[in-house]
Amino acid sequence: MLAILELYPTNPWSAFELLLALLIGHALCDFPLQGEYLANGKNWRFLKHLQDPSRPPQIWVACMSAHCLIHSGAVWIITGSPLIAVAEFVIHWCIDVAKCRGMTTFNQDQSLHVLCKVAYVGGWCFGLV
Repeated sequence: MLAILELYPTNPWSAFELLLALLIGHALCDFPLQGEYLANGKNWRFLKHLQDPSRPPQIWVACMSAHCLIHSGAVWIITGSPLIAVAEFVIHWCIDVAKCRGMTTFNQDQSLHVLCKVAYVGGWCFGLV
């Protein structure tokens, strides 16, 4: 798979470009590409409160998985790394479950996602991924 950016940033500017691309990808996936159905469907507490027979609380796993797959797909397209894409799926899942459980606020959730992107770039720059 082709990455949008060259692999392994070789200088601070290319590291910044990779981080910027990851942040843009995150913004696209978390807002316009998530939509109301996934945003509500990934939160079992909301679904339980909604009591809509067409959206039972059990759909949260599929909705959360779809949302996290969208994010991991963006990371894979941007970096070309399936390893980082898998990490994004797992970490994104954990962060969003914590938010749905009320363990984090919206701002904390978004900050954790940004920190992940910084860690991916840092790991990439130091050859750890």
